[in-house]
This record gives sequence, structure tokens and C-alpha cells, in this order.
Amino acid sequence: MSDILHLVAGHKVENFEAGSTVFEQGAPSGPLWVLVQGEVEVLRDNVRVAKASEPGNVFGEMSALLGGRHHATVRTLTPCSFAIIDNSCQFLASSAEASLYVAGLLAARLNALNKYLVDVKQQYAGHDHIGMVDDVLNTLMHHQPRRPGH
Repeated sequence: MSDILHLVAGHKVENFEAGSTVFEQGAPSGPLWVLVQGEVEVLRDNVRVAKASEPGNVFGEMSALLGGRHHATVRTLTPCSFAIIDNSCQFLASSAEASLYVAGLLAARLNALNKYLVDVKQQYAGHDHIGMVDDVLNTLMHHQPRRPGH
């Protein structure tokens, strides 16, 4: 069992049928959603960018940490259960273990994206449009987003 599941054991659990939308891209930020069981897809601009079925996957963390609206849509592919963390920033601020877990998830996602972009750059080496990939890599490596409340 994932460490995060232990940390959210006392929180409310919400169940969804297959084909349900957990939250929509562009909707106001809300709680953290921790997958207890099931499989979901993550869509950005109606394009599937990920599937997840590992208990302990966390959703809604980007909008909670960056403030604002959800950056993707999460939809269930099978019946799912989620632990709901209503005061997400307060929860993360009060638990170093939960914050480290979410930071690890975000670091793994960023690492996968960086590997993908390097692969694309290598595949298109010598082409005129490679500068676009350089710009994306540079932005990912050096962009310091504005933190909520600052």
C-alpha cells in the first residue's frame, strides 16, 4: 500500500462509475484526489496524456500548488474510489511526508517529460524546427513559476 494512502486513511472517500468525470480542465481548483482503486485517464485539451491505476496517484495537485484552475481533465475508465483532501494546501503544509510524496510524483512526471523531449530533440537533430524543442527544454529547466500568494 502506498504511503499516501496511510496518510489519507481518515479522509472522505468518493466513488465514481466508469466514464465519470472527476474534474474538468479549466474548473476552479478544489481538493486533492488520491486514487484508492480503479483506473483513470488524464486529458489535456481533450488529448489523453496519461492513464493511471496505481493506488496513491494524486490528482489536482498542480492547481492546488499553483493556484487557479485545473490544468487537465480526469475521467474514470473503470469504477474508481478516491480519498478527498478538501484543504489541500493546508494538508500538504501540515505533513512533510505528504508534501515529499507529492514532490516525488511531480519530479517523476517532470523527469519523464524531460526524457521525452530529449528523445524528440535527438530524433529531429539537424532539422530547422529543432529550435522549438530547445526553447521548450530551456523553459522547463529555467522557468520559475509565480507561487500563489507571492
